Amino acid sequence: MSEVKNKSITKEITIEELVVIKPEAVTYLMDKGIRCLVCGEPIWGTLESAAKEKGFSDTEIEKFVEDLNNI
Repeated sequence: MSEVKNKSITKEITIEELVVIKPEAVTYLMDKGIRCLVCGEPIWGTLESAAKEKGFSDTEIEKFVEDLNNI
């Protein structure tokens, strides 16, 4: 499990995997307007696809990745 916890976050990570390895990402993304959970179930897709759906640019997505790796 520690191997999973130490995994680097990329824009290709699935939302499901992201919330498992870094639960605090839920609050971070919610603050950005990206919902990670609906009715208690994880949203499917990648971090990139979820951010693009909300209109974020590639530069903003790269900043999310950087921030999430530093949480």
